[in-house]
Amino acid sequence: MSWDDLHDPKNSDDRPKSGGTPPGKSPFEVPPINMPPFKPSMVVGIVVVLFLIWLVPGLFYFVEPDEEGVVTTFGKYSRTVQPGLHFKFPSPIEHARTPKIRKVRAIEVGFRSSGRGPDQQAPAESLMLTGDQNIIDINLVVQYRIKDSVAFLFNVEEPFRLVKNTAETVIRGIIGSKKIDEALTTGKAEVQILAAEQIQQLLNNYGSGVEVVTVQLQDVHPPDQVAAAFKDVVSAREDKERMINEAQGYRNSIIPEARGNAAQILRVAEAYREQTVRKAEGDSHRFLAQLKEYSSAPEVTRKRIYLETMEEILPQAKKFVMSNKSGVLPILPLGANPLSGIGK
Repeated sequence: MSWDDLHDPKNSDDRPKSGGTPPGKSPFEVPPINMPPFKPSMVVGIVVVLFLIWLVPGLFYFVEPDEEGVVTTFGKYSRTVQPGLHFKFPSPIEHARTPKIRKVRAIEVGFRSSGRGPDQQAPAESLMLTGDQNIIDINLVVQYRIKDSVAFLFNVEEPFRLVKNTAETVIRGIIGSKKIDEALTTGKAEVQILAAEQIQQLLNNYGSGVEVVTVQLQDVHPPDQVAAAFKDVVSAREDKERMINEAQGYRNSIIPEARGNAAQILRVAEAYREQTVRKAEGDSHRFLAQLKEYSSAPEVTRKRIYLETMEEILPQAKKFVMSNKSGVLPILPLGANPLSGIGK
């Protein structure tokens, strides 16, 4: 059989082989798609399904625990709802907004913080004039949260910019009433308290619905151009304070010592006075007593005084009393009471 006989259609089997292509059809021919007949009810069903897909999500909304729902009807405020699942009419009839009322937000004055690199300075905001005509560089952070969600959404167009501008205005006014030394050292706490109070007052006057949480002075320092000179001034002031403290310490140590010495001298003088007065009083009383005895017995008193004087003058010598009438008298116990036996 020749090549032509093999490819002659007459010699081929008319029955289609398994997995083969039917006779007279191309292997790449796409089978026809049988479309159902068009009906108007199908269009209505598609429209209804699309309407439900659009309507159902617009009927319900969820408010998170840290949020508050504010619903407007045709653009006008209608009600405020608490956290949970709620119903509303679909847009454009009603819209629901859910601001986070418990989230603490922060604005920065004088610098812009970045997560990776160093902070970016904003000299137009940070450089301020003090009350004594000095320039100071201040970086400030104000933390705030939403107090009234309705006022926050509808009374203020840009709340962030409002808080920032209010904080900058207030801090400039406060620094303008302070001296540079007070602003750099002891007055920081007072500046923060005054700034928080005045910022809150201005925001309340604007009806912003914002509550100030804290005001923090991040950095307060003189400008870089005069930083070296200012450090010299601060160093000189510290030396002055140190010398004053040393002088006061020396004064506090000397004055109590001098007062103690003066008190000691006074006490010694008072004791000497008391001793002298008491001794004089004792001598006077003894003299008066001797005078009384002398008036009653002059001879005996003279002998007693004479013997006491001898006892004082010659304390170590032995003493004998002689009498012309009866010879030598017995030794008198002058140490105990030399005149105890005279006149008896």
